[in-house]
Amino acid sequence: MKNTVFNLTFLFLFALGSATQANALNNTTMTPIQYKSLDVNGVNIAYREAGNTNNPTIVLLHGFPSSSHQYRKVLNQLSDEFHLIAPDYPGFGNSDFPSAEAYEYTFDNIANTINTLLELKGIQQYALMVQDYGAPVGFRIATAHPERVTAIISQNGNAYEEGLSNAWAKIKEFWHNRTKATEDALLPIFSLESLKWQYTHGTRNPELVNPDTWHLDYLRLSRPGAHAVNIDLFYDYQNNVKLYPKWQQYLRDNQPPLLIVWGKNDAYFPESGAAAYKKDVKNIDYNIYDTGHFALEEDGNAIIEKIRSFMHKL
Repeated sequence: MKNTVFNLTFLFLFALGSATQANALNNTTMTPIQYKSLDVNGVNIAYREAGNTNNPTIVLLHGFPSSSHQYRKVLNQLSDEFHLIAPDYPGFGNSDFPSAEAYEYTFDNIANTINTLLELKGIQQYALMVQDYGAPVGFRIATAHPERVTAIISQNGNAYEEGLSNAWAKIKEFWHNRTKATEDALLPIFSLESLKWQYTHGTRNPELVNPDTWHLDYLRLSRPGAHAVNIDLFYDYQNNVKLYPKWQQYLRDNQPPLLIVWGKNDAYFPESGAAAYKKDVKNIDYNIYDTGHFALEEDGNAIIEKIRSFMHKL
């Protein structure tokens, strides 16, 4: 009889412990991604959001020619412990595509729009994850509000001239002499084959890259006026390079914790751009991957676990 009572008691406590553990797991389960939008000075900005707003926030800033879609794996896998928000810039993704007469397509203005979005949502503390165009957007926000930025995660997000490869030759020629001929020389960038190349170049296995990525980008870049707007942004990119010293001074002065998760085979932003951060930031978690420009496509799981462990140390 005593053994029976003991066994029943043991089973009850075991079940109670299992239920408690299950509840704990339920409290940290992934939350669904929500697809939202907000009016920012007359422009409807689309963004993806996931996770509990009481958790540390990571703002995910996308590159060219992509959108918040490039962060789908991050949103899916990190929403158990972090609050995540990934906006689409004006003219990108599911955000409004105002005409160039109605909206000034410069990195200054895009950064102002994204900063205003964060302020409208009341987000005052956040880590920034930047990739490609996300770097000039993110560093403008960081230099304007250094007190808000808890950390920077750079996935091929460049801030140094050492990080500009020879692939920039035609764009640099365009900067020095903007003519119809130098503009037309850039038009092949918008072809379906070129967009596919941007996603697959430098990968170990191109079959691991979801073709929806470049097809979605191609559809958006095929809208009337899209080429002209993006040509304007290519031209304005030279102003990012001029701001590199300011961003580097921000890094030296503020020493934000920095996670580097860099695809070393990026044709536009080679590993030298990642290594350059070591000149200015002391606290770097430095990780290089044998993949291309969109490193999350092929090495997403490894990079996401790096983000998780990095954020735990803040």
